[in-house]
Amino acid sequence: MPTLSPRKAAIHADAERMAQERQSWVARSQFFYDEDNRYMRFLIPEGAAVLELGCGTGDLLTALKPSRGVGVDLSEQMIARAKAANPALEFVVGDVEDSATLSKFTGPFDFIIISDTVGDFEDVEATFASIHPLCTSDTRVVISYYSPLWAPILKLAQSLGLKMPTLEKNWLWIEDIAALLSLADFEIVRSEFRILCPKSLLGLGGLINRYIATLPLIRRLCLRNYVVARSLQHCRPDHRSVSIVIPARNEKGNIEPAVQRIPAFADDIEIIFVEGHSKDGTLEEMNRVKAAYPDRDIKIMVQDGRGKADAVWKGFDAARGDVLMILDADLTMPPEALPKFWQALQRGKGEFVNGSRLVYPLESGAMQFLNYLANHAFSLIFSFLLNQRFTDTLCGTKVMSRRHYERLKQARAYFGDFDPFGDFDLIFGAVKQHLKVVEIPIRYASRSYGTTQISRFRHGVLLLRMVLFAYRKLKAF
Repeated sequence: MPTLSPRKAAIHADAERMAQERQSWVARSQFFYDEDNRYMRFLIPEGAAVLELGCGTGDLLTALKPSRGVGVDLSEQMIARAKAANPALEFVVGDVEDSATLSKFTGPFDFIIISDTVGDFEDVEATFASIHPLCTSDTRVVISYYSPLWAPILKLAQSLGLKMPTLEKNWLWIEDIAALLSLADFEIVRSEFRILCPKSLLGLGGLINRYIATLPLIRRLCLRNYVVARSLQHCRPDHRSVSIVIPARNEKGNIEPAVQRIPAFADDIEIIFVEGHSKDGTLEEMNRVKAAYPDRDIKIMVQDGRGKADAVWKGFDAARGDVLMILDADLTMPPEALPKFWQALQRGKGEFVNGSRLVYPLESGAMQFLNYLANHAFSLIFSFLLNQRFTDTLCGTKVMSRRHYERLKQARAYFGDFDPFGDFDLIFGAVKQHLKVVEIPIRYASRSYGTTQISRFRHGVLLLRMVLFAYRKLKAF
């Protein structure tokens, strides 16, 4: 290991001294560490390839149950204890701010964790920048740290012997971390505030952390800040083909216009109609249109079940394109806007692209006033629940890569079969998978054929159920 700076030498000496005592201190604050580990397990699924920079005795890395787990720490004593307690994982002594240390690791990793170590870095920006070679477009960097609001309380607890003693740290607000990540060519995908009560208080602490700490405004008072980021140096995909899935039930008059209006924005475009037991001759029209446009790659499927979600999954599972798109057959989302979604994905601006009908003015009659107000209200609620800004959760057009869809599909068991629309299944899954979400404003048009298949009150009740479901699965878990 190279010669350390005076500050880092002091950090090394302190870690060596604390190695023997660390487990006893952890035991005294077991509730806090359990809460922290629980949220980290929510962010990082079992079986991932994980690198932890500043792993200490390896407790967090062990709790995550990685398929490949690598931990690095400055302290020889910490690493020795980590190896003894967790022989299945790999632990290395080294300075994570030294490029020679990181060059020893064979990447890439699914997740790179920086838990509290950011407080010890001498050059935070440079350290962030140094981990790009260990990343791919799917790698997520997870940073967890203490809120500076708690600095006086933690210092008081340390002086009273109630907290593990540490040297003076970098106290960084979540906005500081975001700025340093940006300078190092990383982009925040999501951020969260957790753990308002670090003590059990006979079970009351857990209830506070689940149901009070996650509320708007109050959550900014939490002890822990969490950030998930992606590398911008690896974010531009090379998609060559696209599959456009068009669920259609009683949309006979919109089938041919859909084909006519889809621009040739990619070299290879597949159009998949999924017919939903129509009574107006929609299936027959699909077959006629397919025969009339032999130059277009048109496929026709018939739903086994019912509902838009069933149609979307059937279409996505059969699609061959690198990119998957949903286009509602009512054509209220203009097909001419699809190139914008394609470009957002191709340029690496987002990994899950959601349409928004509520930015531009609506055409007269395109949406009833009560529906308009309800959509705005639900967008605000879901933006809070998902820690992502959504102006319109119910716009039918959603776009993602087939690779990311397969990942989402494999992890769908966390949410279960809960969504008849399909919109929330995709949105919740994208957020849980830490995909970068962007929205494309579209000019929402009124129908030219048929009638809406949305029931204002019945589907309004379903939306309320979605709110409660999201709160339970993504906040109060």
